[in-house]
Amino acid sequence: MKKSGTPPSARSYRLRTYRDLADTSLVSTYFQINETDLHILAESDVSTAVRELATMFRLQVEGYIAAHPEFATALEPLGIDRLAPPLIRQMQEAAAHTGVGPMAAVAGGIAEFVGRGLLEAGTKELIVENGGDIFLKRSEALTVSVFAGASPLSNRLGLRILPEQMPLGICTSSGTVGHSLSLGIADSVTVLADSTCVADAAATRLGNEIRDTHQAEESINRALGIADEMEQIRGVLIICDETIGARGEIELKPLE
Repeated sequence: MKKSGTPPSARSYRLRTYRDLADTSLVSTYFQINETDLHILAESDVSTAVRELATMFRLQVEGYIAAHPEFATALEPLGIDRLAPPLIRQMQEAAAHTGVGPMAAVAGGIAEFVGRGLLEAGTKELIVENGGDIFLKRSEALTVSVFAGASPLSNRLGLRILPEQMPLGICTSSGTVGHSLSLGIADSVTVLADSTCVADAAATRLGNEIRDTHQAEESINRALGIADEMEQIRGVLIICDETIGARGEIELKPLE
């Protein structure tokens, strides 16, 4: 794999060792600013553009929080601020659609806005990953491995994504892995949506529904029922220990 930039240093789960599993001839770029931790794969070195875009969008979020502290802590939608920057508005709209606080969409939102900025600048082949939340635009089919913590299904299943599905957001929430807030105990809830903001917020919302490993099937079915009401998502995959549930545009591929 070609690389530009230096992978950010981190501890424990934030080492992002899954990034070493990428099998691609694209050029790899890393950039970190505060909690935003990006890995970008593109057909050329995009490190300068990534630094500028990621910094701009991160500062938009931090600036909005400084003026509206409740934006950082709310666990429910706050409404739509029509005067806010587009990233903030899309986070608010994703929160309203899924029933969570707007910061549930921040990782996916920054991934998408950085990705769309790169596409507008002429990049054609692109994967933007921000702490496991992904914005995709490829001209060929690919398989995205699903990491599900200690579940025996972790990295044993992949999601097959076709070119006609992209650009696409793929985001995962976990109650057992990572630093993001989840009120549930699912090993992974992965959501596909046109909007990476929506995918991120929806993964959090649905993950909150998985609260009892002894009734995993019932919890998963309840979460899938809620997913059916979210018109803006295209597919969802839920893994809780050895139990799995899916809806929508989910094509599973066994992995070695």
